Amino acid sequence: MEFTKTPGWLDWYTGPSKPRFQLPPGSVDAHCHVFGPSDQFPYAPERKYTPCDASKQQLFALRDHLGFEKNVIVQATCHGSDNRAMLDALQHSEGRARGVATVRRDVSDEDLQAMHLAGVRGVRFNFVKRLVDFTPKDELMEIAGRIAKWGWHVVVYFEAVDLPELWDFFTALPTTVVVDHTGRPDVRKPVDGPEFELFVKLMREHPNVWSKVSCPERLSVTGPWALHGEQNAYQDVLPFARRIVQAFPDRVLWGTDWPHPNLKDHMPDDGLLVDLIPRIAPTAELQRKLLVDNPNRLYWS
Repeated sequence: MEFTKTPGWLDWYTGPSKPRFQLPPGSVDAHCHVFGPSDQFPYAPERKYTPCDASKQQLFALRDHLGFEKNVIVQATCHGSDNRAMLDALQHSEGRARGVATVRRDVSDEDLQAMHLAGVRGVRFNFVKRLVDFTPKDELMEIAGRIAKWGWHVVVYFEAVDLPELWDFFTALPTTVVVDHTGRPDVRKPVDGPEFELFVKLMREHPNVWSKVSCPERLSVTGPWALHGEQNAYQDVLPFARRIVQAFPDRVLWGTDWPHPNLKDHMPDDGLLVDLIPRIAPTAELQRKLLVDNPNRLYWS
């Protein structure tokens, strides 16, 4: 197929800084992607965007540069339910990567077993309307029931404003539920306001719900262009992530989100993102749980 990236799509940053924060041994980048390469793994005809290619070799080089030991590779919407690029990356990771797939109702048990052997440990349900077409909830619930026997979990991606209408569905899922990007809060609103309190309530009342405290570059209004140095980068997002880490230290994960799909105003420095970790997990114990204990328990145990 002809590869023409979506207009406005920013190329991922090729010169990430070396983080000053030294990651604890065994750290996991628990949310990242591979895109294509499109001549080997074509993008889905129904995709809502065409990204820049981002290969497994480039992902693994970034892993080593930043100081992570492992990756969790999440199926990207641009590949639809064709998981071949993600599975290929797992198969070349030497056991250092796990995967989250996208599957449809017609997936066979044989395919699920093969994905499990390759390292898949979850499926992703996307509820962000601008990225995917709506999948009926009964189909998603059927898929959740089938993957539960493998010990897999469900990753859900949604925007905070939609949580009230999704609450009943999320709380009925028969698996561990991992929420992407702190539930995408509107960081212009108070961290103790009613919208974010609803997400906190979800985690407090449902101990099977986890959260990734990732993507400040995606959520921030102030952005990385700090007027007074890096200490102010993405400062509007950090209180939301810090609150979840401190309230639910055994159910949080962190990831780069490389190569940062659908960003249009700036492309982040992944080294800077790593250096923000001590500001959301301020103690060594919280950092170890966030980066080592929790992801290894969920994906490698």
